[in-house]
Parts: sequence; structure tokens; C-alpha cells
Amino acid sequence: MKAPEPENFPEGDAARRLQGQSTELTARVPQLLEAMRSVGTGLELHSTLDRICETAARLVGARYAALGVVDETGDGLSDFVTYGVDEDVARRIGHRPDGHTGLLGELIRRPEAIRLTDLTTDQRSAGFPPHHPAMRTFLGVPIRVQGEMLGNLYLAEKHDGTEFTDHDQHMARVLATEAGLAIGNARLYEAARQRERWIDGSVAVTTALLSGKEADHSGRLEHPVGTESTERTERTDYADHAHHALTVVAEQARKLADSAAGIVLLPTSDGGLEIVAVSSDTPVVSVGTRIPGRSAIVAKLLAGESVYIEDSSTDQRLVSPQSAHFGPAMVLPLHSDGRVLGVLVTPRAIGARPFTDSERTLATQFASQAALALMMAEAQRDRERLAVFEDRDRIARDLHDLVIQRLFAAGMMLETAQRQSEVPEVRTGIGKAVDELDVTIQEIRTAIFALQQGSSEAPSGLSTRVLREINMAAVPLGFKPAHRFVGAVDSAVGELTGKNLIAALREALSNTFRHARASRIEVTVDASAALPDGTPAVRLSVADDGVGIPEGDRRRSGLRNLRRRAESLGGSSEVGPGLGEDGAGTTVTWQAPL
Repeated sequence: MKAPEPENFPEGDAARRLQGQSTELTARVPQLLEAMRSVGTGLELHSTLDRICETAARLVGARYAALGVVDETGDGLSDFVTYGVDEDVARRIGHRPDGHTGLLGELIRRPEAIRLTDLTTDQRSAGFPPHHPAMRTFLGVPIRVQGEMLGNLYLAEKHDGTEFTDHDQHMARVLATEAGLAIGNARLYEAARQRERWIDGSVAVTTALLSGKEADHSGRLEHPVGTESTERTERTDYADHAHHALTVVAEQARKLADSAAGIVLLPTSDGGLEIVAVSSDTPVVSVGTRIPGRSAIVAKLLAGESVYIEDSSTDQRLVSPQSAHFGPAMVLPLHSDGRVLGVLVTPRAIGARPFTDSERTLATQFASQAALALMMAEAQRDRERLAVFEDRDRIARDLHDLVIQRLFAAGMMLETAQRQSEVPEVRTGIGKAVDELDVTIQEIRTAIFALQQGSSEAPSGLSTRVLREINMAAVPLGFKPAHRFVGAVDSAVGELTGKNLIAALREALSNTFRHARASRIEVTVDASAALPDGTPAVRLSVADDGVGIPEGDRRRSGLRNLRRRAESLGGSSEVGPGLGEDGAGTTVTWQAPL
């Protein structure tokens, strides 16, 4: 009895396909069952495809086997695995087939079994690329599950040199049915694992961003309050943590998307984008590269739209020279709550497989989660910095309300005792103590003012630099000059004026040390002063009780330098009476516009 054509069997239970077959086919049942058992083993997709190819080749005695997985569009191949072609030959062949032409494309367009005695003479054949093994006999069967086309199984060249038979075709069809179930299960497993990886990646990003090292959560400061080191440390920590956060996003995105690089860009003031974080094994992309805003893609991204690129090296919309080194790419806005924080790019190498719809969906969700995590991290940093500022305000209030008041009260008690004392030495000693209390109160007030300045003020507060110069001058002088600040010295004085004021102070203190032989020096910086024409200005005065400047020596080079420096800014410098009795000593007054 002639066996019925395999195509007449409905897809379903493989056992029903064996009913009524010839003795030869029935004898091969154990081999078929073993092949089906082998195909159904394991869940990892690519190893499943390899196992199906090897099992099919052995089942029908073929020298070569291949399996093409149909892509999501249904008109090409997303994956192609082979059996019987060694790695060296595969490298020489080059690109794997895309399923758009030849017999492979025919099987996709018309998913029906094809059996050929000589495929080289078939008009549907597109020929072989260079270095491809010679093949004549061919058997191709579709792989379907519940009507869905998953791919095709290709077999070529039997070991004994004969043609493929009806029995070979039938067994290949039965195996293809089992392979479809195995591929379906492997796809589901792979999709579940892929979602799990993206979820774990999102969790890793969120954890990394929210657990960064910031200022001490108790609000304590590790450096003296109001000092330059405190402000510089806060700015450095903030910048380092921001860069770390973006680098974490780039690294996780690259790993999860299986891309050649992970790139994060931030908007620039001119409407473009700038690369701020890169994760890549090659130096093709570098931090600091700018993408001009004239690109149509940039406008879409800043509007919150995702862009998917099939081939970056040929896409005319891309204006960056780095794009020539990459193939498929996902360009995703990092937006949350209507705000675009930046852009995430995950490009693959040239010739790599395109991103699937599932990967695009997962990557978009990851970008949204990463943007939310960035906003949460930013809010957390703001809360921690606010806690530090609140602690500063508390310290400043305590210093003002408690310490200064007590020192002022102690000074008044000393002044009363000074008036009541009849011993000159005691009166003199108490007077010196009262003077020291006045200096201490002024220094505390300076510290209070510094505490009330945010770390986003001038890179190094002018008052801090003035105090540094005074402390340095105290060493050669043998005593510390008194100082006083008036007005918002740190915030009101510009950087250029501040630099020149510090140079003028250094020059004035140096002249006093070398020439004045003073025992008392007072430094005053007044940011509420004004020039004769009413222009807001800062005024520096350095007064001493020394020997003064001889009348014929008032044009010496140090004083000329002070005057020239002030005049270059539109200000002035002059010399007047000092702190000693009857105006003995010298007062250098230097002023310039704010």
C-alpha cells in the first residue's frame, strides 16, 4: 500500500502521522522518537536551534542542515544557525542569509515543503556566495505552531549521495512540528528571561543612583563651616555623583540591549545634545562630543519621542561622525513627568541584527525607569543639601543668639570694671581684653555670614581668601591683623575685582611688614561702598600705627602698583593717616567697582 503524502496530514499529534506508514518508515520510529526527545530537551533558544539542526541532519542522513527563524515582520530571517559547516568556512562566507531571496525567501513567502534533486537548476535558487560548500539535493520544510510561522528547516546532501525520499520528507515534517513546539517554549522562556534581565537592570540603576555617597545624612560637616574646602568638596561630590549616575545608566543599557555601546547625552543651552557618559570597549565615542540642534532627530528626542534606526552608518538624519561606526540603534529620551532629562543611545555594530519590537518596548520602559531614578536621586541630593543648609542656619542662629550676646555682655562688664578701677595697669589690661572681645565678635560674625552663603556662590568666597592672606601675614608680623567685613562681600564682589583686591591686600600687608614697624593693623573690606560718581564699589582699607610713609617716599613702586591696579578697574587708591596717636601710621584705601 502506498503511503499517503505527508502534506495531507494535519499538524497535530505526531503519533497520528505514523499510522498506515510502510515497514521502512515504521522501522525508523525509534530513531524519530529519540530525535523528538532530543529536540524537546532544554529551554535556551540558540542551543535549541543548534540541537534541532543536528538532530534533523542525523535523522535523514544529511550532510548539512540549517534553521532559519522568521523575524517579527514575517518577510525575513532574524536568526540562522547551521550544522555541518565549520567555523572557518562560515567566516569566509561572511554574512548570513536574510531570507529575502532564493529558496530561503520562497519558503518564507510560501511555507510549503520543497524537495529538489538539484537545487542549482531550480529557477527559484539565487545561487551560493563565494566559499559556500557545493550542494545539490535539497529538502526544506516549514516550522509552524498553531498556524504561526516560526521558521524553516533546511537539509542538503545526503551522506550516501542519494536523493531525499518521501520518508525523509515526512520525518522532517514530524520533526519540524516538534521543533516548532520546542522553539515556541524556548522563545517564551527567553522572553521571560529577557524581561527579568531588564527589570533587574532597572532595579540596579535605581539602587545605584539612590545609594550614592553624599554628604553625611546627619547633616554634620566634615570641614570647618564656611571654608573654601567645604564648598569645593560639596561641588565635587555633587558633580562626581551626577557623572556616576549617568555612567551607571549607560553601562546597564549597553549590557541589557546587547549593544556595542551605551551613551548618555544631556541637552545643551543651544538646543543640541552633549555626550556626558559612555560605556564602550572602543574609543569611537568620547565624552564632550556635541550633537548640533539642527538634526531632526534631536528635535524629536527633546520633544520626548523615541527614534529607532535600522543602520546608523547610512541614515542621512544623523549628523554625528561617530554614527558611521554603528548599525542598528535605539535612541530613547530619558523623560519623566513631562521633563526630558537627557537621551540614551544603544547602538549595535554594523551588520548586527536589528532590535525586535520586544527589545524596543523593554528598552523604552528601562529609559523611563532610569529617568525616574535620576529625578529621585536628584531630589534626594537636594534634600541632603537642604539638611546641611538648615544645619548651617541653626549654627549661625546659635552663634548669633547665644555666643555673641554672651561675649557682648562680658565686654560690657569689663568696660564697667575698667571705669571703676583706679590702677592704670589694670585699666590698660582690661582695655586690651575688651579689644580682643571685639575682634572675636567680628570674627564670629564673619563665620555666621559665611555659613549663610550657599555652596553655589562664588567658587572661593572673597572673605575666605582675605582671611587666608591675613593669616599668612601674621607669621612675619608676629601678630594677627584685625579684620572687619561690611556687606555681602562674598556674593556682591565680582571675580575679577575680587582677584585684584586680594593682590592689593597682599601688597599692602607686605609694605606694612617691610616698612611700617607697626604693632597694630586693621583690615576692612566694605562691599557697600560707592565711588564718587555713585557706582557701587568695594573698598579695602589697611591701616596701621607704624612710622608712616616719609613725604618724599609716597611714590614708591608698591603704592604705584596699588594705584595702577585700581585704575585699571575704574577705581582708585590713596594713602591717608594711620591708627596711631595724631594720625601716626598709614591707611591705604583701595576701591574698585563691584
